[in-house]
Amino acid sequence: MTPAQRLRQIANLLNLSTPLGLAVAAASRSPVSAGPRGLLIAAGYGWKLPHAGAFTLGNVILYRAPHGVAGTDTVLLGHEERHSTQYAYCLGLPFLALYGAAAAWSMVRSGNPASRNFFERQAGLVAGGYIDTNHRRQGNPAGTRIEA
Repeated sequence: MTPAQRLRQIANLLNLSTPLGLAVAAASRSPVSAGPRGLLIAAGYGWKLPHAGAFTLGNVILYRAPHGVAGTDTVLLGHEERHSTQYAYCLGLPFLALYGAAAAWSMVRSGNPASRNFFERQAGLVAGGYIDTNHRRQGNPAGTRIEA
């Protein structure tokens, strides 16, 4: 593990986001195993919410996929790892409120919770399985007028 990854691991332990992730994994009966770079992989998450195939709480990544499959998609794992880093710099649990506000903003702006969500864009929309629906209106070039 790099010093930055170790720092993230310690920060997310102290800011209580990783303990929350472990509690959710235990409550949802999702077995936890060690993952790369200080991450923990919880497999077989079966609760209805959130709807995502994977989501992160601190350094715990909860996957709907079963053990042996969870954590094998390196692109998705990288996306979720970036969320783990976001928990650290948002000082843990405040990330949940900030993420909720960003998702609401995205819904207003684009009609979906990810497309204009700062945290999802920073983690990589495509890597997280999202489609960028941010289509800016194509107006007339500056200074061009349509005359009737």
